[in-house]
Amino acid sequence: MEILKRGIGVNFNPLNEAVVKVWAPGATQVSIATETLLLELKPDLAGYWSLCTALIKPGDLYWFVIDKEKRLADPASLAQPDGVHGGSLAINTAYNWTDSSWENIPLQDYIFYEIHTAAFSSEGTFKGIINHIDHLIELGITAIELMPVASFPGKRNWGYDGVFPFSVQESYGGAAGLQELVDVCHQKGLAVVLDVVYNHVGPEGNYLSAFGPYFTDKYKTPWGNAVNFDDQGSDGVRNYFIENVLMWFRDFHIDALRLDAVHAIKDFGALHILEEIRCHTSLLLEKTGRKHYLIAECDLNDPRYITAIGENGLGMDAQWVDEFHHALRVTAGEPARGYYEDFSGIQHLAKSYIDAYVYTGMYSVVREKTFGRKAFGKNDNQFVVFSQNHDQIGNRMLGERTSKLFSFEMCKLMAGAVLFSPFLPLLFMGEEWGETNPFLYFVDHSDPELITQVRNGRAEEFAAMFDQGETPDPQDEGTFNQSRLNWELIGEHRHACIFRYYQQLISLRKKYFSFIAHESPEVSVLEAQNSLLLERKCADPTELIWCVLNFSTEQLVLDIPDHISILKELINSASLIWLGPGEPSSADLNHQIIVSPESFIAYSAKYV
Repeated sequence: MEILKRGIGVNFNPLNEAVVKVWAPGATQVSIATETLLLELKPDLAGYWSLCTALIKPGDLYWFVIDKEKRLADPASLAQPDGVHGGSLAINTAYNWTDSSWENIPLQDYIFYEIHTAAFSSEGTFKGIINHIDHLIELGITAIELMPVASFPGKRNWGYDGVFPFSVQESYGGAAGLQELVDVCHQKGLAVVLDVVYNHVGPEGNYLSAFGPYFTDKYKTPWGNAVNFDDQGSDGVRNYFIENVLMWFRDFHIDALRLDAVHAIKDFGALHILEEIRCHTSLLLEKTGRKHYLIAECDLNDPRYITAIGENGLGMDAQWVDEFHHALRVTAGEPARGYYEDFSGIQHLAKSYIDAYVYTGMYSVVREKTFGRKAFGKNDNQFVVFSQNHDQIGNRMLGERTSKLFSFEMCKLMAGAVLFSPFLPLLFMGEEWGETNPFLYFVDHSDPELITQVRNGRAEEFAAMFDQGETPDPQDEGTFNQSRLNWELIGEHRHACIFRYYQQLISLRKKYFSFIAHESPEVSVLEAQNSLLLERKCADPTELIWCVLNFSTEQLVLDIPDHISILKELINSASLIWLGPGEPSSADLNHQIIVSPESFIAYSAKYV
């Protein structure tokens, strides 16, 4: 495989000739058609068909024709201007980059900010994100994470129904718009993470099966037949997704990929597809000198995914940890229903602070089996945690954010719990000002039968967890409109205060925890008081940050541990400056502290 240039689809060489290559192993004839001509491709090795021609130019609309049958869009299309049922647009992705001095920041210093491009701004485009980048920098974010941008059916979609993995959604700004966003982010010191989906392809506009065995019925996923990574004819499929990874890194300068739900990737071959992706990514790094990260979403509690290839792992750099979120939410008062049923609250939150995973070989009621294993030897900066994200909000029937479900004081406490954790913190767009609009699941399909299936599926999904009436219609444009951020809120007193509070938490995190290896904190559980005490080490081994997390509705009186001496209070969510009830009076910081209900306090301290 060619590492430094794209090897499939329609690409242009230095002579501006179109280099055409498509995988269609079962075909007897393959042609490429534009609106004015039809050119036959020649059979190549391993089921590929190819052509080099000066007759196809950038800006031409084209289709592939397999065995003289229906015209089909290019599976590796870079642009779908007429939607997922239309033809592909030949484009040149060369871009006049200005980020030559950019160096990807260390993963341990990533502070993620998750964005849905359409719902983030009034424009609903990459330009709309650019217009708010200074806000993110002011907040202290170091990396934006874009939900999937691959072309999807209709005008609106969460992004996980994409059917052209190489094509950037036109309504967002297309390939050039994404490149401009990345370039501007790098100029301003922000890394860019892109969410990609390799475990399934969306149901509408998915014509991959007409080209080859892209799917297998050997395995099932929640979204239908699995992508064929290990069955007969899988080589071309593997190559297709590896090419996609390399394209984002090489041609779009993406700094990290978040691989959606890798537990739904079924591959029992000797060389797992994730390991092969890791190998090709490492080879690209050697060729270009740029650093790129691979971050997996995985709910298997299996450290093999984030173990180096040389240690018989799959080589992912980090992973999302839903279990921290679940334990945090139950501790804060979330009813233990549905997938929250497995989580007891404060004890499990303490375990997650120590082990990242909660289930490390215990029996899971929800899964009805013993589940997980300990992540021995893993760094805390290999885990991404959050108090909310697109899934955890959208998995709710009414899409309520934390700001609508918990008290003002509890929201501040949960923010402290995430941002002072030893893990990599992720914020969901609008969280930093206490956005009150929901984030609902939305689609724009054209097939009436599919629309009915989606509606019914959502209603069934919520039956076990919620009894709040009628499920919002994912197809209704109003459902999407409800989910857009209200930027005017940040100017209101209470919301502006929350923004400053997040700013302060992030600033303190950077001051005390940047540029050091993140280590698991010492954790003390006050179960009767529903509270935790955390000790986090700083760069200076004699210093520490001591945090008190009081999830109860009662005031706490705590003795200061004998082995530490408090230097000063860094932040107290109950303070009047954060519109809290006010800090209880304490005699001094030598013997005892008084902690307000539902509050987070962090102190600088030293060991004695």
